[in-house]
Amino acid sequence: MAHDLVTSLSPLLTAEAAAEAHASGAEPGDLEQAVWLRLLERLEADGPPADPHRWLRRAVRTEARRTRRTTRRERPYGTEPAGAAAEQDPEQLALAAARHRALRDAVRRLPGRCPRLMEALLSPRDLTYREIAGELGISQGSLGPERSRCLGCLRRLLTPEVAAR
Repeated sequence: MAHDLVTSLSPLLTAEAAAEAHASGAEPGDLEQAVWLRLLERLEADGPPADPHRWLRRAVRTEARRTRRTTRRERPYGTEPAGAAAEQDPEQLALAAARHRALRDAVRRLPGRCPRLMEALLSPRDLTYREIAGELGISQGSLGPERSRCLGCLRRLLTPEVAAR
């Protein structure tokens, strides 16, 4: 049974991994390997998925997104981003902390749902629009316009503070 499933899914997985690999910065073979591993774990825990083709497409996208996030966050040893050495200066650290505090204070003063939306967007968990919409209980389609409105409000709140400096 598992062998038939692997045989039937193999061409689809190859195509999906090749399509998603470029955008995620991964090798297609690495995506394929990760998805096969997920499938084996799934087969052990819950048995085969009800709709294997749909499950496979979703698993490839999930692995591609995970790879993008990992690639964005990881840095090889000895290759710090520009300005990282300057940020080690205590004065620069204090100024950066003050800027972050001012931003967080301004976010808390926003009207309506804006504080929760902006906190979700600024979250270190790097939430997707779908996750943010679920957390806030709003539709994913209204998230973009709501974000734009909230950013406009935030811009108006911060303009006097920036001009004063």
